[in-house]
Amino acid sequence: MLDGFSNASHIPELRRRLFFTAMMLAVYRIGVAVPTPGIDGQALASFFDAASGTMFGWVNLFSGGALERFSVFALGIMPYITVAIIIDLLKVASPYIDELYKEGEAGRRKITQYTRYATVGLSILQGSMIAIGLEKIQAPGGGSVVYSPGAPFIAMTVITVTAGAMFVMWIGEQITERGIGNGISLVIMAGIVARLPSALTTTAQFLREGEMSIFTFIFILAVAVGVTGGIVYIETAQRRIPIQYARRVVGRRVYGGQSSHLPLKINTSGVIPPIFASSILVFPATVAQFLPSLKNYAGYLMPGGLTYDLIYIVLIVFFCYFYTAVTFNPVDVADNLKKYGGFIPGIRPGRYTAEYIDRVLSRITLGGAVYVSAVCILPTILIARFNVPFYFGGTALLIVVGVALDTVAQIETHLLTRNYEGFMRRGRVKSRKGA
Repeated sequence: MLDGFSNASHIPELRRRLFFTAMMLAVYRIGVAVPTPGIDGQALASFFDAASGTMFGWVNLFSGGALERFSVFALGIMPYITVAIIIDLLKVASPYIDELYKEGEAGRRKITQYTRYATVGLSILQGSMIAIGLEKIQAPGGGSVVYSPGAPFIAMTVITVTAGAMFVMWIGEQITERGIGNGISLVIMAGIVARLPSALTTTAQFLREGEMSIFTFIFILAVAVGVTGGIVYIETAQRRIPIQYARRVVGRRVYGGQSSHLPLKINTSGVIPPIFASSILVFPATVAQFLPSLKNYAGYLMPGGLTYDLIYIVLIVFFCYFYTAVTFNPVDVADNLKKYGGFIPGIRPGRYTAEYIDRVLSRITLGGAVYVSAVCILPTILIARFNVPFYFGGTALLIVVGVALDTVAQIETHLLTRNYEGFMRRGRVKSRKGA
């Protein structure tokens, strides 16, 4: 792997792409530290300390602390991600969106245009709701977090955070086009990883003060390494269905007769199920912040409780099947195989092939749902049982490991296309997309 990093510095184009990516991520992290005018930063930080299990704490995790500081990038990339997921789901309900996806590059450009416009609208809506909510928030020590409430504050806040959200979206698109890796994913990863130094500092403090024993620390470290290795293994795992292509004679040439495979990922839905499940479960706790009468009921859905864990697992399993059904259509795959003369040995083309693929996909999706549920429940167990002072596992770890795998795979592709040895001597790093 060290040789792979050394080879990367020998390719001017790859070196420029890596440098550009690093600079864009640095600009993003600088913007996170620029506060929005009119906010009492200390009072807002005190509020977030008490709201760790609400929607605010959840969004703050993925924004890398931008919402806690209420910086110009407070909304982060979440509006864009939300709109992209909604449009992706609309493929089932809207024939027009489905046709755009099938039109190739022209259709993708149109979808990107719609996504940008919708992101602006959603950012304005979210900015307005947050600004109005900030005026009503009382810090735990008393007093408002807003210096001068009123219409001017709301207008200024909406303009600031909307412009920030669009700038973050532009950073992500520029990284994808001129850098290395998926820019949107790298922006999310940068926000999550930025909290790692603080977690390490807190852990060191616990060790010095005796609140955590050295044996507990070693155990947690071993769990961290094991879970990370398990995620890498599952995210690159595939169920390969053999495909045989029939021979076709065109003139004097013979086409086909080759063997291939159809790769089906164990975790087809990625990190979407835990994101959906988390957003649903944190909603009651968020509402309870403004309606004290609901705090007793919202307590049952706070992280760490048995009720929360059970509902969380059920929602993850449901969304794993739901999102897989939306994004992967066995009928279309079977029709394409039949169109190009491909078939699964022992399975008749057409409807029987679609049923076979659907049956295999349903079985491996169950394994993927169990895997995602286990990784997402892990943080609550570690925090409750071992007093871990940081959030390890869950959606954040899935995103970090997945994005790292995709980025390394793209770097390896650049190396191999220029006759350099990749990162791994005994095999290539697989992308999560199953390509």
